[in-house]
Amino acid sequence: MRPEDLKILLIEDNPDDVEITLRAFKKHNLANHITVARDGENALNIIFQRGKESAGGQRPDLILLDLNLPMVDGMEVLRQIKKNPKTKVIPVIILTSSKEENDLSESYRLGANSYIRKPVNFEKFIGVVMQLGLYWLLINEPPPNKKSEK
Repeated sequence: MRPEDLKILLIEDNPDDVEITLRAFKKHNLANHITVARDGENALNIIFQRGKESAGGQRPDLILLDLNLPMVDGMEVLRQIKKNPKTKVIPVIILTSSKEENDLSESYRLGANSYIRKPVNFEKFIGVVMQLGLYWLLINEPPPNKKSEK
């Protein structure tokens, strides 16, 4: 699979963080196919292909997940992704402003692949997004049986 074919699901309710993340991916030619879910319920509908949100789409290849979400919080989204055999192999990167030690440990306990605290500084945030894109979309290789699980 080519990096430009990978689908990213950005689960973020803050419009400024959505815009910065999208601009950062675009700036570094890592825009790919990015879908934005602005709450946890919408995200779960996309991931599990329920209702109008699925609309012929496929499961994401990479999920960037904020923890502080309306409707269904990020921990519950992570819990549901990782307990389902069809979605547990999808890499989930927690991208949050939370500084709570409990959030960090609980995220990893539930199966997060990475935990990144959002930098407040715009340029640092752009750098973090670029590094995420380079690693997860260009360097990392997804599991070989990924297509059979869709």
